[in-house]
Amino acid sequence: MPALYELAASYKNIAELLDDPLIPQEAITSAMAIVEGDIAVKSQNIAVILNSMDSDITILEAEIKRLTNRKTAIDKGKKWLKGYLQEQLEKIGQKQLKTPMFTISIQNNPPAVQVTDEKAIPAKFLTIIPQTTVPDKKLIAAALKAGENVAGCEIVQEKSLRIR
Repeated sequence: MPALYELAASYKNIAELLDDPLIPQEAITSAMAIVEGDIAVKSQNIAVILNSMDSDITILEAEIKRLTNRKTAIDKGKKWLKGYLQEQLEKIGQKQLKTPMFTISIQNNPPAVQVTDEKAIPAKFLTIIPQTTVPDKKLIAAALKAGENVAGCEIVQEKSLRIR
């Protein structure tokens, strides 16, 4: 079976034959029937492949959505479970626990700026983003650590659970 580009060339040749008055009409009709059948079969097969690809895309999109939802659920469960473990260790005053497989410890995170009232922050601590101002937490943290009072901000130090 000829390739699609060969069939296209055959159609071009038939078009040229149609311009030649010495070629009998029956010969052109026979050539058309042969080429038409081949191109119809190839076109149908290509259409089947395209439909199959559309189906694959639909299936993949559904699978991406399912996997994204699954990832979100696992992330949420992981966060809850980690918090639960940290809470239980803190209840019994255990800051570190060694097991045969893991060392589980509660440690301080680096101090972070928590903005309590963004509107109260002085302009020198705001970074201008087109049409928006955002607190510059690094600048605020440096000022707070240096003893400067920054209205609307305070240093907080939270804890997190680390599993190694």
